[in-house]
Amino acid sequence: LILLLSLEFLVLSLFTMIMSCMLMIQEEMYFVIMFFVFAVCEGAVGLSILVSMMRSHGNDYYNSLSMLMC
Repeated sequence: LILLLSLEFLVLSLFTMIMSCMLMIQEEMYFVIMFFVFAVCEGAVGLSILVSMMRSHGNDYYNSLSMLMC
């Protein structure tokens, strides 16, 4: 869960930087829409991986992903 939250924070920071650059150079905003599409897909995939991990291992701790369990 912490990994997903940090990844979403990085996406939000990247969005802020992209918007500030786009507003400075007054470029088209199509790239921002594409960025949102990829950010939403990344969040959905991350949540589905988290749900499948909780169903298989019973928790969302990072230590349960060790190679010895596979």
